[in-house]
Amino acid sequence: MACRQPLYGGEAIICTDCVFHLPYTGFHHDPGNRMARQLWGRITFNAAAACLYFRKGARVQSLVHQLKYRRQPHIGNKIGELYGVSLCESESFKQAGLVVPVPLHPLKLRKRGYNQSAHFAEGLSHSMGIPVLCDNLVRVADRETQTRKSRFMRYENMKDVFMIRDPSLFAGKHILLADDVLTTGATIEACCLELMKVPGVTVSIVTIAFAD
Repeated sequence: MACRQPLYGGEAIICTDCVFHLPYTGFHHDPGNRMARQLWGRITFNAAAACLYFRKGARVQSLVHQLKYRRQPHIGNKIGELYGVSLCESESFKQAGLVVPVPLHPLKLRKRGYNQSAHFAEGLSHSMGIPVLCDNLVRVADRETQTRKSRFMRYENMKDVFMIRDPSLFAGKHILLADDVLTTGATIEACCLELMKVPGVTVSIVTIAFAD
């Protein structure tokens, strides 16, 4: 999928060469990694990490594009399964008890047919042995695309976008918040601010990729 070469016997979704040569961040071993530092002072969270570096024109961009726009949701599951194994080796992440994906607005979900972050979350859930809950954190506003917005404009655009249906399902939980790519962090920030309204919640953040 990443290199667009045919898969051989025993390979599934991502070829062996790509699995070994994708640009892994190693952020889960470093509490003060670049992604975490980008979010410091904006939200309260336990830990933050991304599996891969996202660079324009590289393999990861191809994977993310196919995941989001080419109806290849199983890419998210595969990366989640791979990264979940690594997260279980990290003291910061292995205590998480529930995976929650960043939700899509129902209109976008209907148009795309699936939530790519939910598939990533399902992969994490499978390899980490913890449940995933996809319908309690919901997106209630469908704002215009964030792609070309500045950091401040993205933050303003994400106000009052998310809500929690039943706070009791999150109360006292260590939540692993899962998304596809972290760029400015405005979406993650908005989700975390909503989650932190729930008593006793701890949030750790994990994404498929970090925009390098």
